[in-house]
Amino acid sequence: MKANTRMRGKWITALFGLSLSGTVGAGVSHIGLTPVFENLSFKRPLLLIEAPLQASPGEILRATKSPRYWYVVEQAGRVIRLQQLENTLQRRVFVDLRKQVESGPNEAGLLGMALDPGFAENGHVYLSYTRRGDPLVSVLSRFVSRDGGRSLDTSSEQILLEVAQPYSNHNGGNIRFGPDGYLYYGLGDGGSAGDPEGNGQNIHTLLGALLRLDVHRKGAYGIPADNPFVKNEGRKEIFAYGLRNPWRWSFDRKNGDLWLADVGQNAWEEINIIRAGGNYGWNLREGRHCYSGDCRRPGLIEPVAEYGHDEGCSVTGGYVYRGELMPALRGVYVFADFCSGRVWGLFKKGTAYARRLLLKTDLNIASFAEDRLGEIYVVDLGGKLFRLTAVMPE
Repeated sequence: MKANTRMRGKWITALFGLSLSGTVGAGVSHIGLTPVFENLSFKRPLLLIEAPLQASPGEILRATKSPRYWYVVEQAGRVIRLQQLENTLQRRVFVDLRKQVESGPNEAGLLGMALDPGFAENGHVYLSYTRRGDPLVSVLSRFVSRDGGRSLDTSSEQILLEVAQPYSNHNGGNIRFGPDGYLYYGLGDGGSAGDPEGNGQNIHTLLGALLRLDVHRKGAYGIPADNPFVKNEGRKEIFAYGLRNPWRWSFDRKNGDLWLADVGQNAWEEINIIRAGGNYGWNLREGRHCYSGDCRRPGLIEPVAEYGHDEGCSVTGGYVYRGELMPALRGVYVFADFCSGRVWGLFKKGTAYARRLLLKTDLNIASFAEDRLGEIYVVDLGGKLFRLTAVMPE
């Protein structure tokens, strides 16, 4: 997050050279952003999460009187719960941790939230935040909702993991449950510029890495038996490393692939598909390019896509689109740049990916979101939320 401009206009559209049937050249449609929860504004929102699906997608579509529940995470430490039923919308504070969250540094705050796969039964919610202290501390905690998801009991906090941050930036903080039921936690390299402590290539620290934790065991957490360093030298929590600042990443709901956007240094932003035990190159490489040291070392995994700072300065990871409303985008990874407001799609061509511009906006896109039907939403740090839509030309 490096800038703060606001959107001009209610609709933002860009020419997109695909027909709605998904064939190139057969027609032209537009991709746009539709405002959602238009009468509401949030303070530096970083995440939008819909409560788990309690029925099949078909049942949900038919049950128009079934409420939908959303959670909006604000950087300062507050989570807002929205109950949506037909044309009514109820808003309430789900939890307020502003007294214990340090959100002063630009990349600090309440950075991640994940609902337990068994949330409807156990009420467990996981939060990732930075805590006041010298040095700054990244905290992963479990809380319990005792009223069916309407609020979170702050006295129930169980701290699972604490990681000291040598500097105030590159805190990562995104958390998600994978299709395997384990909790994944992304941490940046510890901050400053150029990774001065060499954390990205150090498998003995949790910084600069994506962690994979079994939070359903007794105690704080367990280590999955198939984590890549369980039987090798290195921290057993690490699933992948060589990362600079994995700000936003997600799982493809169809095949489980883990797509991760890693924020670059001065020249290149990158998109990776994460594999167990993978070394993604930082700080030896920035994107596909040499940055320092032994950058030609065998085993460094190159990104599937990158772009230079002539097009932006801070990548925001998104989702592989698996919804129904935009057939031309199915299977396309959608992501953006925080600084320029551009939104791209990665289209697979053989074994490679082609990057295409979908939208130009004036938003500071802090995150994308995916609802339970696979539709994609945009979270603007300026306080508004949007849904990605297809707009037929007049």
